Amino acid sequence: MTVKRTLRTTVPTRTVLEGGGFPVRRPIPMSALTSPFLLLDEMGPVNWPPGAAIGAPNHPHRGFETVTYLLKGRMNHADSAGNSGELNPGSVQWMTAGSGVIHSELPHPDFQKTGGVMHGFQIWVNLPAADKMMQPRYQDIPAENIPVVSSQDDLVEVRVIAGQSLGQSAVIDTMIPITVLHMILKPGGKIVQSIDKGLNGMIYCFSGSLSVDEKTLNDGQLGILNDGDEVHLSVSESAKEDVNILFLAGPEINEPIARYGPFVMNTEQEIMQAYADYNAGTLVKN
Repeated sequence: MTVKRTLRTTVPTRTVLEGGGFPVRRPIPMSALTSPFLLLDEMGPVNWPPGAAIGAPNHPHRGFETVTYLLKGRMNHADSAGNSGELNPGSVQWMTAGSGVIHSELPHPDFQKTGGVMHGFQIWVNLPAADKMMQPRYQDIPAENIPVVSSQDDLVEVRVIAGQSLGQSAVIDTMIPITVLHMILKPGGKIVQSIDKGLNGMIYCFSGSLSVDEKTLNDGQLGILNDGDEVHLSVSESAKEDVNILFLAGPEINEPIARYGPFVMNTEQEIMQAYADYNAGTLVKN
């Protein structure tokens, strides 16, 4: 018997400054109900004048993954493993920090010259203890390689970043079975999204108002779903705008979390070791 998921609770966002001072909307708090997702930052949208755009200069990570999904703007990524790439609208960079990476995400020089709107997301995904010290890896997926699928009536479009939707699978390789979908629902749009029972599920709305099995989720709210096999999402035919959401799902990693600054481990001792390694210049393994 299929069990529909409904909204268990909603989490508001607050605006904080990240990186070099970039404003982000962040749901507070993230908890065991949002595992394995540790952080969900909506970066902007900010309309930067020429020369004013801010990013995140060199900084370290260990023990988890960072996912950057850009909607508007242009950024450059570079890291201590020698990886580099350009983020354009619709592209994704999935970095597994593992044992340790130092990286930067900065406005592209051409964007810095012209200015413009910067808008996107950064998501932190926890790693199980067995994978926290794995070799770092980097996946750079341009927009044209991100699968896009639409409902039969073309009222719903899904960009499949991780997982599956409407029969379409993602191209990104994830360490744990997670789902990350960007859904765009036009007025009158409806979709039933499958989700394995037992996985944590959540929806972040970043424009418009969405009905989640007759309960409403508004712009700037993170909705936590109760358990079940599928969730029914819809937008009123009288809606004045399209609705944009991020749909996230994944398993709870039932392990202790020790988190401080840019490091996410299992014990305080491991956090202290990460800082010691960084200060000694040995965080990055050659």
